[in-house]
Amino acid sequence: MPITIAHLGPTGTYAEAAAMVYADQLQQRRQTSVTLEPYPSIAKTLQSLAAGNVDYAIVPVENSIEGSVSITLDTLWQLDNLQIQQAIVLPITHALLSHGENLATIRAVYSHPQALAQCQIWLETNLHHPSLIPTSSTTEALRHLDDRTAAAISSQRAAQLYGVPVLACPINDYPDNCTRFWAVSQQASTHGSHTSLAFSLPANLPGALVKALQAFAHLDINLSKIESRPTKRSLGDYLFFIDLEGSLSTPSVQSALQELATCTETLKIFGSYSILTVTALP
Repeated sequence: MPITIAHLGPTGTYAEAAAMVYADQLQQRRQTSVTLEPYPSIAKTLQSLAAGNVDYAIVPVENSIEGSVSITLDTLWQLDNLQIQQAIVLPITHALLSHGENLATIRAVYSHPQALAQCQIWLETNLHHPSLIPTSSTTEALRHLDDRTAAAISSQRAAQLYGVPVLACPINDYPDNCTRFWAVSQQASTHGSHTSLAFSLPANLPGALVKALQAFAHLDINLSKIESRPTKRSLGDYLFFIDLEGSLSTPSVQSALQELATCTETLKIFGSYSILTVTALP
């Protein structure tokens, strides 16, 4: 049966590039055709998977400069039965695209909020106080370039696909710019080098979070990341996302999660997975 992978669109986004990498893996492993389907937002990408409209979804979860992608974390928490199958780390090289004559003519820059933030210093240094206008994706930004005083932050691949000149590249503030994507499905995932989960606490009391984290400490399980997000129930009420080094298939992680379940209000385990680091974009 053919496989469908949802990703943030339109065609030309970095999410599509990550989806292409994962599609190549699936084709080699399963010897079947793979179709990529763009969606207008990260939330809709994950919702399409939860509804059973696609087999996989590729979503950005963390950037090395700007940190976590909050909409990905929030949507995963809201939905059920979604499991991470693979993490894919892509190098991100932003370009400034425009039909304008040169940098001096640019008065507005469009892009995804993450891309705008990753290029903030360059924009302030090289452009004359442009308006920074957020869009749903780096490729969606290209739809605003009818005005020759407008520019978009996007990829060189998008420039080639849509025939838009590149005024400058690279323009990200730091050369070591990469984004981690998750390949998600509804299949159980219990093997890999890392495991991700999230939990809320039954009460905001002293020591409540420490008690939850001790479940991992005394079993020598390293937590590679911990982040809080508002529960959206009341101010000061948080849930916690954790990445740990270990697999759900190992007894120590199983024991830690059993202990964790006794001191949390809601516990969601997003699965175990390996991390693939890509050195060049497709």
